[in-house]
Amino acid sequence: MAHDKTEQGEKVVATNRKAFHDYAIQEKLEAGIALVGTEVKALREGRANLRDSFASVDRGQVVLHHCHISPYSHGNIMNHEPLRPRVLLLHRKEIRKLIGQTQQKGLTLVPLRIYFTPGGLAKVELALARGKRAYDRRETIKQREAGREMERAMKGGRKGKRSR
Repeated sequence: MAHDKTEQGEKVVATNRKAFHDYAIQEKLEAGIALVGTEVKALREGRANLRDSFASVDRGQVVLHHCHISPYSHGNIMNHEPLRPRVLLLHRKEIRKLIGQTQQKGLTLVPLRIYFTPGGLAKVELALARGKRAYDRRETIKQREAGREMERAMKGGRKGKRSR
């Protein structure tokens, strides 16, 4: 499962499913990512992990931290460092907007997925998110379970199963 293709032809390399559980997503945006050659090759192999990663604004640049891109399998001694901070490419106007929003109490930048565009460019989908508390998570689980119960009731019981 190195690559998943979405409806637009994008190849999804890594997703951060934990972010949807731990954060309430306010807004999404797309950013380019500055990579070295072996990082691009490792991403094409699907060797990335976004768990526990976050982005911050440092000196006018948006930087992705704790994003693990494994070393390229056919790389040599000049292979990249797996956990190095990576610069995200955004317009100045977008960066200024993010600076204002992240200075609000409780808002953070979380990467949701890394993917390749049909043109072959690596992109990161960022989300401006607010951390959920334990009771928020429990409420989300209750709502999801209620939705499943409704679906089961609408389906009409055990469809397609034989009784013995």
